[in-house]
Amino acid sequence: MKTNRFFPVLIGVSCIALLIGMSGCKSSKPAPMPKGETEVTIPCNGPEFYSKKGIIRASAIGESSDQMMAKKKAQANSREQLAATLNVTIKSVVDNYYSSKTIDNVEQAKTRFEGLTRQVVDQQLSGVTTICEKFVTTKTGTWKCYLAQELNGEEILKSIQNKISGDEKLRLDFEYEKFKNEFNKEMDKNAK
Repeated sequence: MKTNRFFPVLIGVSCIALLIGMSGCKSSKPAPMPKGETEVTIPCNGPEFYSKKGIIRASAIGESSDQMMAKKKAQANSREQLAATLNVTIKSVVDNYYSSKTIDNVEQAKTRFEGLTRQVVDQQLSGVTTICEKFVTTKTGTWKCYLAQELNGEEILKSIQNKISGDEKLRLDFEYEKFKNEFNKEMDKNAK
């Protein structure tokens, strides 16, 4: 049996090359901040508070000399963001849904449907969930409330379906699965 005497040398060279390659893979330090600038971490904000599949989220800040007023301002700001996002989403869904429909009086049905969905948006905003809330005091003695809230897409869909089932004209022309697919596509666009 003949052995290859170059095999151990080949293994040794491979190990050395691997060690040299690994030493070049050190993690690099983050770039320093430009002179005169300081990075600020904002509570209840950042990637873990972004909208994700099936959930619309908003972060907001409220400031006041009164703690509860700061919270109310943050809630109002957050709900305003949620409503704006939800209205744009619903408008896109309705436009896409009705652009493929071939029913009589499409425009009339679309207008009635948009009115119903607006009512649902207003109702749903009363059911937002707070996922983060932090209070801080400032140097000037005021309160700041940092807040993140969310709305669940499935709850919105259920509410829309319930509202439509109460309207005989819309119920006859409504295809829930098709609407749900359009809604989920738009919700996915909100996910970051």
